[in-house]
Amino acid sequence: MARLSVKVREIKRQKLVARYAVKRAELKAKGDYEALDKLPKNASPVRLHNRCKATGRPKGYMRKFGISRITFRKWALEGKILELNAVG
Repeated sequence: MARLSVKVREIKRQKLVARYAVKRAELKAKGDYEALDKLPKNASPVRLHNRCKATGRPKGYMRKFGISRITFRKWALEGKILELNAVG
């Protein structure tokens, strides 16, 4: 399980990306790369990393469910995940 500080840092980045999304799009459309460079580094969506919502694990992430493969397997064996056919 990831440290709490790592999970909190990732959430903070997500909020920052959302806050600056419109401004970044406008600056990119204008081609004003100097102003774009002055924005916070963590405002760039490239710096985001997918993490398991339950454990914070960065590897083995399943986008469809938002959790890691290990958590998925554990929850599936416990019957906490519905059939895949019903979802997709």
